[in-house]
Amino acid sequence: MTLEKALLYNISNHACTVGGILVSADFKTIDENLIDFIQLEDEELVDLVHKGESEALDYLIHKYRNFVRAKARSYFLIGADKEDIVQEGMIGLYKAIRDFKEDKLSSFKAFAELCITRQIITAIKTATRQKHIPLNSYVSLDKPIYDEESDRTLMDVISGAKVMDPEELIINQEEFDHIEIKMSELLSDLERKVLALYLDGQSYQEISEELNRHVKSIDNALQRVKRKLERYLEVREFSL
Repeated sequence: MTLEKALLYNISNHACTVGGILVSADFKTIDENLIDFIQLEDEELVDLVHKGESEALDYLIHKYRNFVRAKARSYFLIGADKEDIVQEGMIGLYKAIRDFKEDKLSSFKAFAELCITRQIITAIKTATRQKHIPLNSYVSLDKPIYDEESDRTLMDVISGAKVMDPEELIINQEEFDHIEIKMSELLSDLERKVLALYLDGQSYQEISEELNRHVKSIDNALQRVKRKLERYLEVREFSL
């Protein structure tokens, strides 16, 4: 059986099928022999997968499942099911396992993160083109928001602290869901466009040219985004 056929996902049930064997997300149905894989480096596990070891593939998928979900939580697309983004992240993980080579300068985890993020962004952009949805309909929470030199991200503003670990992000999923919905109500059309373009990697100057606005107008829009988010979070915290 090829690696492609060995890997089938069932995201909606939070389980996966590997080599025809259903494996639950909490590891309860995984063969006890997989405990041996804990002692191996990720790169060694990938090598075993390339040699046809299906249990190594099983273990890697579960090891990185929460990591993929945490990365997926950094993006949202208005009108789309969040699990669709998670599934794209899992596809990115699969591609990382399939394509990783020992001679690469990066570790497997770094390579996997790149593949997962790239797959999610590509899928979102494809969806926006197919549905004729402007790119401002999705937002990444991982990019600095205060200014181009800041290391503080939108995720930091939302959480009130530096980015939490993946488990905490998953635990607080409901909170982020509410904030994402509220963002669409709080921000004006211009603010959403400016924020999305900035989070997509464009500079103030590039955004001003694309939107035909003065650079100062772009900066003001981002500052309003920051103030609106912080004001909402303060009110929300007070009401809890």
